[in-house]
Amino acid sequence: MTSKIGKGGATRRGFLKGTAGFAALGAGVNMFNINHAWSADAVYDGGVFDAGGATLNIAEWGGFWEEIIRKELLNAFEKDFNCKIVYESSFPWFPKFVAGGPEKPPFAIANWNYGEMFKTAAAGDFFTPLAEVVENVPNAKNIWPFATENGVGVTWSYTRYCYAYRTDLVDPAPKTFKDFWEEKFAGKRGTYVTSNGLQMDFFIASCVIFGKDQFDLDAGYEAMKKAMPMKISDFTGNMQTLLERGEVVLAVQHDAEVYQMMDKGIKIAPYIWEEIKPILTQTKTISKYLEPTQKKLAYALLNRTLDPKFQTVMGTNFYQRPVAKEAVVSENLASKGVTNSADAIAGYWTPDWKSYNENEADIVETVNGIFAG
Repeated sequence: MTSKIGKGGATRRGFLKGTAGFAALGAGVNMFNINHAWSADAVYDGGVFDAGGATLNIAEWGGFWEEIIRKELLNAFEKDFNCKIVYESSFPWFPKFVAGGPEKPPFAIANWNYGEMFKTAAAGDFFTPLAEVVENVPNAKNIWPFATENGVGVTWSYTRYCYAYRTDLVDPAPKTFKDFWEEKFAGKRGTYVTSNGLQMDFFIASCVIFGKDQFDLDAGYEAMKKAMPMKISDFTGNMQTLLERGEVVLAVQHDAEVYQMMDKGIKIAPYIWEEIKPILTQTKTISKYLEPTQKKLAYALLNRTLDPKFQTVMGTNFYQRPVAKEAVVSENLASKGVTNSADAIAGYWTPDWKSYNENEADIVETVNGIFAG
């Protein structure tokens, strides 16, 4: 995630092996098993090859994100590799994967935040093993170790969790995670609905800070109760509006959104969580059971996604932090003190999402009840 595939496609040895397999298995052969065997020969070395007009199905975010991804990455990729990108932006991906099962993946490569990615990984054998992916993606050998420590996909950019606060309405500025619960913020603090990943991480972090560990759900529930009344938003864009209006003066957020607002002249700043450091990631997986040209294209696309220059572009447009060690931090991030160094990424933490997903139904029901009052 054998032999190399050259610019024209599979090697002669790989072709002979495949045709011999057809003859040996006979008319009753299961096509899935053939594709699986072929897929094992999909080796990528970082070069450009002719995909012969093949289609690559990908899952990515829509809107302005899609506009930039197409302009800065996909248009050139389609031309260079002679392929066609089919772009799906209708989130969520989980039901699309489980509908067809691992053998019929809806996408060759998908972009995720952690929560749903781990849920999908737990539901079946959907993804190419991470070690196999790294072996076939040259640029993955030059990224910070935390980018693959999740064990499922390759994180290619990320932002830091924080509190956003109005600098003209909050004095003194928050200095700890627990400051969110100060009485002066009652009715003026904000978080998100339970289906939003920011609320999930906020809840998990609250379990850790107020309890024994992330598995201390009762501590998290008690923290949510003590934080009420709160404004509950469905997404970050709406929270930005509440902050601009002053209806919320302190809110759960990630730093990219705060930096964008700062550059628009809004009186706002982040308190970046330091006591515990989960991160909001952009993480890509490559489906396991793919036809070899598709898998090779998926490797190639991930390789370009990890290119240091593209990572800087995403920082410029979306205030995303890079994972490539050699990536230059975009000017808009550097001006906020963001650096790309071993010291800067020290202590990043990935929650046990398997545990969260196993308890999600109870967490959602309980926290929704708290939010409803």
